Amino acid sequence: MKTTRLDTRDSDFTERLNALTAWSEERDEEVGERVRAILRDVAKRGDAAVVEYTNRFDRRDAATLADLTVERPELEAALARLSDEQRQALEAAAARVRDYHERQKQESWSYRDADGTLLGQQVTALDRAGIYVPGGKAAYPSSVLMNALPAHVAGVGEIVMVSPAPDGELDDMVLAAAAVAGVERFFTVGGAQAVAALAFGTESIPAVDKIVGPGNIYVAEAKRQVFGKVGIDMIAGPSEILVVCDGHTDPEWIAMDLFSQAEHDEEAQAILVSPDAAFLDTVLETMERLAPTLEREAIIRTSMANRGALILARDLDDAFEVVNRISPEHLELSMDDAGRWAKKVRHAGAIFLGRHTPEALGDYCAGPNHVLPTSATARFSSPLGVYDFQKRSSLIGCSPEGASALGRVASVLARGERLTAHARSAELRIKQR
Repeated sequence: MKTTRLDTRDSDFTERLNALTAWSEERDEEVGERVRAILRDVAKRGDAAVVEYTNRFDRRDAATLADLTVERPELEAALARLSDEQRQALEAAAARVRDYHERQKQESWSYRDADGTLLGQQVTALDRAGIYVPGGKAAYPSSVLMNALPAHVAGVGEIVMVSPAPDGELDDMVLAAAAVAGVERFFTVGGAQAVAALAFGTESIPAVDKIVGPGNIYVAEAKRQVFGKVGIDMIAGPSEILVVCDGHTDPEWIAMDLFSQAEHDEEAQAILVSPDAAFLDTVLETMERLAPTLEREAIIRTSMANRGALILARDLDDAFEVVNRISPEHLELSMDDAGRWAKKVRHAGAIFLGRHTPEALGDYCAGPNHVLPTSATARFSSPLGVYDFQKRSSLIGCSPEGASALGRVASVLARGERLTAHARSAELRIKQR
């Protein structure tokens, strides 16, 4: 198994690590103009442009957007077609995801200070959210649940789902997941044209307030360009996993955990950090042995060769310095007392504690969201959650006494800024002694 080997003791370690983990912005610039042209065209021509691009990129033969629309009865029919095992698994995952996100819901609050002024925060849900579910290389019913259920818990008025269906192939699990997650409207369009439709609205696809969900580089670039017109969750890069292991976990477990992300696509990144050099060698040998047993072997090999790594650390403390430098999307702590070690983590999208917690469980059914910050953005970003679908408005309601007391303070500050109208507005509420 070809992959990069690094050692934190090497003088060029930082330079090589930075080169390995960098996600090139140049690729975004190359597609930027193409995406910009699509956005402009969809904004101008609406449905006709969406249909044209979908036919071209996804090899469809649609005459109108109605041909790319999946109605609610079709979603329910797909759910009914599932085997009992599939349906039960989907519903069990949905229940866990919903239960976890119910705990994130924020409520409005207020209080009155000593002079009777009311201060607080009013929490309201978005009117309409658009969720983008990837398609093409694989089907992602789990992404339907992870994007739609937090929106439902938040109380979003309408959820509009878009997902590409190359060659017109629709996956029953994706359709069924949409039924379970309560998706109201589903359009089988993807790429920049789908993002444009959600952002600007067309004759058939309503404009939304926020677009969430991961996609390819065209989707990411489109979300970047429409931000401001609509809200977005994040700019998602390729999937990542970083495993820290003390050398005592079954190497087959570790190898397969690394493969679980490498198989997403050729740009995905899987990194193992350990202070045990012999263990790294064993894992590498195990990966070579197991790779031929997997359907996506070619993708895994390319991913591991181009962006994967096995890193030898001085000790576990040194390994956690590497963790915080990389700020990974998924972080597995495959070691004893993982909860204690997790306190050393400052930057990670999701932390998986202990040898029996593979990242794959988080992808599907553990409960927390699998839409996570990538490309080191965990330094300042968080997983998708209910809070992404809620807005907060400040509440201020002054009593006469409060307005008088605050007016004196505001007057001094406003006149200091030479904003006379501000000052006089506040002064008019001051009670004369």
